[in-house]
Amino acid sequence: MAFTFSAYQVADLCLGKPPLRSLPSSATIAAALAALKSSPDTFLSVWTCDHNIPNLDSTCLCVAKICIADIICYLCKKENASSPASSLTQPLSLLLPHAATRVTHIDPSASLLEAIDLMIEGAQNLVVPIRSSIASSRRKRSSSTTIHNGQEFCWLTQEDVVRFLLSSIGLFSPIATLPIETLGVITPDFLSVEYNRAAASAIGAISRSLAEQTSVAVVDEEGGLIGEISPLALSCCDETAAAAVLTLSVGDLMAYVDCGGPTEEMVRAVEEKLKGRKLKGMVKEIMAAATSNARMGMGRRAEAVVCHRGSSLVAVMIQAITWRVNYVWVMEDDCSVGGIVTFANMLHVFREHLDSLI
Repeated sequence: MAFTFSAYQVADLCLGKPPLRSLPSSATIAAALAALKSSPDTFLSVWTCDHNIPNLDSTCLCVAKICIADIICYLCKKENASSPASSLTQPLSLLLPHAATRVTHIDPSASLLEAIDLMIEGAQNLVVPIRSSIASSRRKRSSSTTIHNGQEFCWLTQEDVVRFLLSSIGLFSPIATLPIETLGVITPDFLSVEYNRAAASAIGAISRSLAEQTSVAVVDEEGGLIGEISPLALSCCDETAAAAVLTLSVGDLMAYVDCGGPTEEMVRAVEEKLKGRKLKGMVKEIMAAATSNARMGMGRRAEAVVCHRGSSLVAVMIQAITWRVNYVWVMEDDCSVGGIVTFANMLHVFREHLDSLI
């Protein structure tokens, strides 16, 4: 079995994947925000060059990925909240230090095992050149901003690899059917915030969960799981969510980003609280977009995806893939949070199993 998987190449998992949409790191944050709001993709790739400008520099690299949640966290900083308009004119590179390790380039001929190793080491997205015959046909029918010196790129995610492993899950018997507790894939350390706390107190946790591809558990005073604040949910909102983070409680923020978007009453409440905190710049520049932005209302529910310690590995894999999340919360019998299982945890187990067969 180990030999079978070592024969698979990264390119085998990239068949049919669309080319990346890109942004240069020199772009403004406002330009990145506009690109994200007009894109069907949650994340856009950030490069050291501008693909719209002819460039013979072969060292152009994808250095990060960016989403609206990154910009929301940026606008929540004290120095930016008072003047969001000028903050958005700053270069996109300001948002990249914490994100620069999320992406790694890999050759399409690299083995699947090499890709898994990179992901276990921390890579979230592997940037892969699209092979020329496929890329040529795509260029004939569409103009792409991801072409660099005639080359298009796609990326491979942890979800892609886990989905591929799930398609061959029978080869991993019996570990796939073992409880996650037995396999040791539960991470006991996780990010959480109490339901009644100010949402602003969770900004650091939200930023960290974004970097780690996880989420922030919302719990009651006794540690019972109520829901979550997910960077993916925030990314389905627009920049006005920054105002909600700064003014609402954690519970109200969950309602704000939930499916359907905020009510008019909630938007007015946020505006009044901004005025009370003398954040007139945010009222003028951010809240003005609340009634005109079409992106709101596309959100995901704040309901958390949960499993139990006795859940099998394959069951948890299916849950995560079905709900398009990179993690599943582990709930104890008393409804408290016992930990979190991530795609990286799962990949580590599969890699160890393959090593044992060599």
